[in-house]
Amino acid sequence: MTRPLAMLHPSRSWLSGLFLLLLILAGIAQAKDYGEIEQQRIHHVLSQVDSTSEPEGPFKVRKLSAAGKVVGYVFQSLDVVNIPAYSGKPINVQVILDPAGVILDAYVLEHHEPILLIGIAEEKLHAFSARYSGIKVNQRVVVGHSSDPNAVTVDAIAGATVTAMVVNEVIMRAAHDVAVSLGLVKGDAGLAVAPARVRDDFYQPADWTTLVGNGAVRRLHLTRGQVDASFKGTEAEHVETASGEQVNDTFIDLYVTHLNPPTIGRNLLGETQYRTLMAELKPGEQAIAVMGSGRYSFKGSGYVRGGIFDRVQLRQSGDTISFRDLDFQRLDDVAAADMPDFDEMAIFIIRAAHRFDPGAPWSLELLVRRQTGPVSGTFSSFELGYQLPEPYLERPLPTAEQLAAAEEASRPMWLTLWYQKSVEISVLGAALLVLTAILFFQDSLARRPKLLHWVRRGYLVFTVVFLGGVALAQLSVVNVLTFVHALFEGFRWELFLTDPLIFILWVFTAASILLWGRGVFCGWLCPFGALQELINELARKLKVPQYELPFAVHERLWAIKYIILLVLFGVSLESMATAERLAEVEPFKTAITLKFDRQWWFVAYAAGLLLINLFTRKVYCRYVCPLGAALAMPTRLRLFDWLKRRKECGNPCQLCAKECEIQAIHPDGRINANECHYCLDCQMTWHNENKCPPLINKRKKRGKANPADPQRIPVVQVEPTP
Repeated sequence: MTRPLAMLHPSRSWLSGLFLLLLILAGIAQAKDYGEIEQQRIHHVLSQVDSTSEPEGPFKVRKLSAAGKVVGYVFQSLDVVNIPAYSGKPINVQVILDPAGVILDAYVLEHHEPILLIGIAEEKLHAFSARYSGIKVNQRVVVGHSSDPNAVTVDAIAGATVTAMVVNEVIMRAAHDVAVSLGLVKGDAGLAVAPARVRDDFYQPADWTTLVGNGAVRRLHLTRGQVDASFKGTEAEHVETASGEQVNDTFIDLYVTHLNPPTIGRNLLGETQYRTLMAELKPGEQAIAVMGSGRYSFKGSGYVRGGIFDRVQLRQSGDTISFRDLDFQRLDDVAAADMPDFDEMAIFIIRAAHRFDPGAPWSLELLVRRQTGPVSGTFSSFELGYQLPEPYLERPLPTAEQLAAAEEASRPMWLTLWYQKSVEISVLGAALLVLTAILFFQDSLARRPKLLHWVRRGYLVFTVVFLGGVALAQLSVVNVLTFVHALFEGFRWELFLTDPLIFILWVFTAASILLWGRGVFCGWLCPFGALQELINELARKLKVPQYELPFAVHERLWAIKYIILLVLFGVSLESMATAERLAEVEPFKTAITLKFDRQWWFVAYAAGLLLINLFTRKVYCRYVCPLGAALAMPTRLRLFDWLKRRKECGNPCQLCAKECEIQAIHPDGRINANECHYCLDCQMTWHNENKCPPLINKRKKRGKANPADPQRIPVVQVEPTP
C-alpha cells in the first residue's frame, strides 16, 4: 500500500472514539416543530372544526369538535408505532379519523428516505398518502397486487416501493390501534370469515334462572347514585339528583337476550309465540328482547309512531344500530314461570341490512338524558355487553381464500416484500451462483481469454440491464452509513430485509470481500461501474483516444474517495439527512435508480462523469466513489490472494501494470487489492505463453537447451550379390 493511502486508514482506537461519539449523539432526542402544517391539514379536511382538545391517552389523540360535537380525532403515527423505514429512521404521519373509524386524511410530516430527499418529488409521497382518505381502519390495504379479493390495493411510488410499503404499514397500523383504543372498531378484526349462524337444531329446556346463569340473558342494574355520578362535571350535575337516602334506589333494572336460539326463544316466549316470531323474520334478521323495571323507561315517553327509540341502541364492531317503530313488537306474554315481573318488555328486530353477526360480541347502549334548558339537554350512556353462548352457534370454517388472505395479512412486511420479488430474487440468486463459479474457476477461464472476455461482457450487460434497469439494485454509501448508525440505535434485521435484492447483494459483497476483496462488487455487480466499463470499451473500439495520469499523480488521487467517505461519515453523526444529501456525490440515483429523470444539474453531473469515462476508464470509481472507499477498508481482511504473480512481475516486466486499465498494479508489480476491480485481465496475461514475457523467455530457454536432433540418414537394406 502506498503512503498516502496508509495515512487514511484510522487506527482501532480512533474508530472506537468515533463510534462512541456516534452512540452519544444517537441518544440525544430533539423536539420536532412542524409549524402550522398540522392545523392547516385539520382545517383543510374538517373546515367546521372550532376546537381541538389537548392530547389524551397513551397515543396522544386530540379530539376535533364542531359546535360541541366530536367530528374527528387527530394523532401522529410516531406516538403509536415506531417502524423504521429504509433510511433506518421512522416516518411520522399525521392521521385524522372520523367517529366511524374512517381515515379522513394521512399527511407525512417527516421522513428521512434518501430516495425522496433528493430525487423523487415529495409531491408523489403526499399523493400516495392522500389515497388513504375514505379507507376504514379495519380494511386491509396492500401496496401492489394482493391475492385477497377483499383487500384495498394502492399503487406504489415509482422508484420507492419500500418506502411506500412502510408508509402503508405506518398509516394502517397506527390508525387501527388508535381506533381500537377509542372504541371506534373492535380489536379482533383479523380474519374476515362469514358471520356465525344460530343453531336452530339445538334446544334444551331451561328456566329463567338457568338462562341468566349461563349468560343467555344479561343484566344491567343502575342505581340513582350511579347515574348521578355519571353527570358530574357536566351542566346536568345538579339536575334530578337523588337525596342521601335515595342513592341506592333502583334507577333501572335492565335485561337483554337474543331470541333466535330455540333454547332461549322457546323457553321464554313459548312454542307458539316463538314460531310466529321466527316466521315473521326475513333471512338474515335477528330478534332481541329488552325488559326493564324501575323509574326510568328504556322506551321513553317521547316515542311516537314513525319515530326512533332514542334511549336504546345497539353497537357491534363500531357500527351503531338504531330501532324505529317498524322494528318494534310488544312483548306481553312470556312462558318462563320464574321470570320476574317487568314494567315494560319489547322485542326489537335487527334488519338484515345491518349485517349483524350473532357470533360477535355486541352491546345495548342505554342513553339517559337530563334537561338543562328549554330545548337543550345532556346525555350519559351505559352499556350492557352481550355475547351469545357458543353452544347456540355454528361458526363456518374459513375458506382456502380466507386462510390465504389471513396468512398474507399476518406476514411481516419484509416477508411480504420477499414474496412479491420472488422472481427477481431467483434471477439474482442464479446470477450470483454463476459469478461464484467464475471466481472459483478463474484460472481455467483465464487460459481461454476469448471465452472469458465474452463471459465478462455478458455479465456486465446483465448487471446494467437487470440489476440496474429492472431491479434497481444499486448499492450506495448511504447503505453503509445506515448500517453503522443502526448498530448504535437499536439494530433490527427487518430494517435491512425490507429490500431483498439489496440485502442479498450486501451479504454476497461482504462474503466476497473476505475471499477476493472489493473488486468483485466494483468490477462485476455495480450497475454504474458496469455502465462505465461498457461505454469505455465501446469508445476504445471506435478509436477514441485514451489518456492516463502518471502513476505518482494517480495514486495520490486515490485519497479523494477516502476523504469524501470520512466527510460523509462525520456529517452523518450530526445529521443523517444532510449526509444523505451530500451522498449525491454518487451519480447512482440519477443514472440508475431514476434513469436520468430528474433536475438538469444532477443529469449534467452524471452525464459528465460518463463523458470523461470515454477517454479515461472509470475515473469516478477510481478517485471519487465513497462506496468503493468503504468497501476497500475491510479488503485488508481478505483471507486469500487469488491473483497470481511471478517474481519477474514489476522487475523487469511491466506489461500487466501498463495494461491494467484502472492502474491498480504498482510499478513494482504488486496488485493493490484496495483498488483492483477484479477484471482478470492480468490473469489472462499471466497464463498466456505467447504474451507474458517471463513465459516467453522460459519457452525460449527451453528451446535452446533442447536443440533439434541431427538429420538421420535412412537405412537401406542391400541385398547380397549372388
